[in-house]
Amino acid sequence: MAAHHPSHRPDPSPPSRPRVPGSGLAKGLAVTLRTMTRKTVTAQYPDVQPELPPRSRGVIGLFEENCTVCMLCARECPDWCIYIDSHKETVPAAVPGGRERSRNVLDRFAIDFSLCMYCGICIEVCPFDALFWSPEFEYAETDILELTHERDKLREWMWTVPEPPALDPGAEEPKEIAAARKTAEKLEAQRAKEAEEAQEAREAQRADEAGKTEKTEKEEGEE
Repeated sequence: MAAHHPSHRPDPSPPSRPRVPGSGLAKGLAVTLRTMTRKTVTAQYPDVQPELPPRSRGVIGLFEENCTVCMLCARECPDWCIYIDSHKETVPAAVPGGRERSRNVLDRFAIDFSLCMYCGICIEVCPFDALFWSPEFEYAETDILELTHERDKLREWMWTVPEPPALDPGAEEPKEIAAARKTAEKLEAQRAKEAEEAQEAREAQRADEAGKTEKTEKEEGEE
C-alpha cells in the first residue's frame, strides 16, 4: 500500500457558502432605509454653539508673562509659522555690589494660522507653559493676510483656555505644588513667630512702664 504524502492531506476547513446574488445590494439598501427612517438632527449653528471636546484644538493662546523668548517653539515648528522678535535689557543688581544681568524682552509674537497645521509641537516643547490650546475656532478671515495674529489677539484667546481636569484623588501631589505649599507654610510660620515676638515685646514694654509708674507713685507717697 502506498504511503500517503502530507501534501495530499484534505483541507480541514469547511467549504464556503455560495454567495447569494444581490446580497451586497440588499445590505446597502437596508442601511439606507434605516437612515431614512431616523429623525434628522440639524445643528443650528451659529445660533447654537457646538459642544466641543475639552481637548479641542481650536487656536493657540499665549500667556505672555511666562514667555522667556527661548525660541524653542519657533525652531521646532514644522511650518515655520511662528514669528518672534525681542531685545535685551539690562537688569540692575539685586543687592549692592552685585552683578548686572541681561534679560530678553518680548517685542512680537505672531502665528500665521494660514500655515499652521495644528500639530501642537510648539505647545509641547514650551518649557515655561506659555502656549495653550483654546477651543475657539471662529477666526475666519476674508483675506489670508489677516490670518497672521499678533500677541494681543493670542493673549485674548488665552482667557478662553479651559481649566485643566481635576487630579485623581489618589495621585501624587505635583512637585511644583508641594514646593509652593511648603514655601507658603514656612512664610506663614515665620510671620506668626514674628507677630508672637512683637506681642511679647509689647507686653514686656507695658509691664516695664507699669512697674516704673508704680515705683514713681510709691516714691511720691513716701515723700
